[in-house]
Amino acid sequence: MANKIFGNAYDALHDVLHDGMTIMSGGFGLSGNPESLIPEIRAAGVRGLTVISNNAGADGFGLWMLLESRQVKKMISSYVGENKLFEQQYLSGELELELNPQGTLAERIRAGGAGIPAFYTRTGVGTVVAEGKPTEIFEGEEYVRETWLRADLAIIKAWKGDPAGNLVFRKTARNFNPNMATAARVTVAEVEEIVEAGALDPDCIHTPGIYVDRIVKSTINEKRIEKLTTRPREAA
Repeated sequence: MANKIFGNAYDALHDVLHDGMTIMSGGFGLSGNPESLIPEIRAAGVRGLTVISNNAGADGFGLWMLLESRQVKKMISSYVGENKLFEQQYLSGELELELNPQGTLAERIRAGGAGIPAFYTRTGVGTVVAEGKPTEIFEGEEYVRETWLRADLAIIKAWKGDPAGNLVFRKTARNFNPNMATAARVTVAEVEEIVEAGALDPDCIHTPGIYVDRIVKSTINEKRIEKLTTRPREAA
């Protein structure tokens, strides 16, 4: 059985990065972000990137790092709020944006991994989302055709992984990560804990190792809280 573990993020990424590539990056808000792999992409200096991700991190964190270094040419995303740099670059025409309803984005990625070139959905019918896209009537309702998403590279984050590339995600950090692992030519996963072969219960594996090409132990596990709301504690 092949051992897919690499010693560090540089070794796992340096020979697959190139200008103009398309990268899928897991995460939802700041949950499940590939925190250790993104800085290595920045350090590599590759440019003209198309990045597929639910959002582009938060100010000073996550994919924001690649926006700040002007390495991203286009974002294919669902949520672009609360990232001032993203907003500034888009409004100035510096950054291209393909905005998707969140469920449509998830299904486009899943379709890419499943080998389904296109599908129909009611989401977005009659809005700017449907402009320029074919539509069709099914059972009296109009549907818009959406196409799959695939990438040169997927960078994802998991909780546990074994030498064969089997992955387990922790709670909501699963989000887009498993689907992205299936939809890229090369998938690199950073994991918080690397376990021995056979240590993962097969029934608990979320992403089979067949979809994962390389694994590296994460060095950044900040688990930041994107928004913290507090109130005074009530008197006893």
